[in-house]
Amino acid sequence: MLILGVDPGSRAAGYALVEAEGRAERAVETGTLRFDGSMAHALRLREIYCRLTEIIERHPPDEGAVEMPVYGRNPQSMLKLGRAQAAAMLALLNRDVPVNEYTPKQVKKAVTGNGNASKKQVQHMVCSMLDGAEAADLSYDASDALAVALCHAHRNADAPAGSEGHTDWAAFAEAHPDRIS
Repeated sequence: MLILGVDPGSRAAGYALVEAEGRAERAVETGTLRFDGSMAHALRLREIYCRLTEIIERHPPDEGAVEMPVYGRNPQSMLKLGRAQAAAMLALLNRDVPVNEYTPKQVKKAVTGNGNASKKQVQHMVCSMLDGAEAADLSYDASDALAVALCHAHRNADAPAGSEGHTDWAAFAEAHPDRIS
């Protein structure tokens, strides 16, 4: 399975393609999409969408995993972050790639065992988990995107047989109408 993990941001967005087979994972491509802060926010959203679309077309993923914003001190910043997340999700959804969302705590817990881990700890752990990933070569945005993809890969690997790795009740109910009474 090829997973595109995205750590959305309106000035810098990390992305990572991870190939996962069971518990064996390999980083295929990672990077950070950087945007000029003087560019209008709407134009940055278009760039997120277009540049992720190029990545998706180059390496078509089986599934997408996106970190969701859950808290922030500044409401305007949270709104911009939510819009960046939506642009990333649309790039995946418009190519019929299923999207899963994870909170920062879920991602950190999946890769470090600690939902309050620092960015440096997350970066260290993803590099130790993946062959060829070097901390010196990764921005925090890219290592966070790797962590999002790994979180999704581990969730699917840990799913009980027959669950097909459903990430929410609606997906399970749709896949198993006979089990709902």
